[in-house]
Amino acid sequence: MARFAELLRAANNLKLLAAVGRSQGDLSCIADLVDHWIDTPQMVDCLRRFRQVPGGAELLDGRYPPLQPNIESLIQLPEGSLGHSYAALIRSLNYNPEFFRPRPVDTEGRWLTQRVATTHDIHHVVSGFGTSQEGEIGVLSITAAQIGFPAYVLLTSAGQLATFRFQTERFSQLSAAQAHGTAMARSASCLAAVPWEEGWDRPLADWRRELGITEPANDEPYGLSIPRLDPIQSAPLPQG
Repeated sequence: MARFAELLRAANNLKLLAAVGRSQGDLSCIADLVDHWIDTPQMVDCLRRFRQVPGGAELLDGRYPPLQPNIESLIQLPEGSLGHSYAALIRSLNYNPEFFRPRPVDTEGRWLTQRVATTHDIHHVVSGFGTSQEGEIGVLSITAAQIGFPAYVLLTSAGQLATFRFQTERFSQLSAAQAHGTAMARSASCLAAVPWEEGWDRPLADWRRELGITEPANDEPYGLSIPRLDPIQSAPLPQG
């Protein structure tokens, strides 16, 4: 029976991965894949690893509240601060900051899944990886390597294989981004265990020094360029 359940899960994984590929990374399809791994042995091991990193157990046991950013307030912070940089990214991409799927946080697996999902774009800002396919693979590689977050392990592996098979002209850069993210994961503190909300006003450079991010990806071809944004002239966020 256990063997059958594992085969069924593998088949569902392939189905969900195919949906992500067909949709070209639609957030709803990715959320389906992420949710598929919540009650699995792989998530149990991910939680074990998360508890072992500094600050992880405290956040998990205290059910640290899911991220609820106030973009209107964050954009008013000094340029170069974490909060302003994050808000500028959200605005430049025309994102609603609450685009992520709401989930209950009544179990450890659901809490960690929601925490990782809601702070994903902060990881982009801090690590310097852009939002292209290569940049996404780079930033996902950090969490995949640091705590073995199941959906990200699968997405980074599948991304490598799919690019190698169907987009060989992009494979070199995607591999470089994944290697960069994995190297950053080894040298930096665990990004999933950081209470970002307690330091929105801190300079991004200070955060990077504290976390051990000595080679952010901003200057790479797959790097992130954070636009300058006048807080007075910033446009209202879309509602959906």
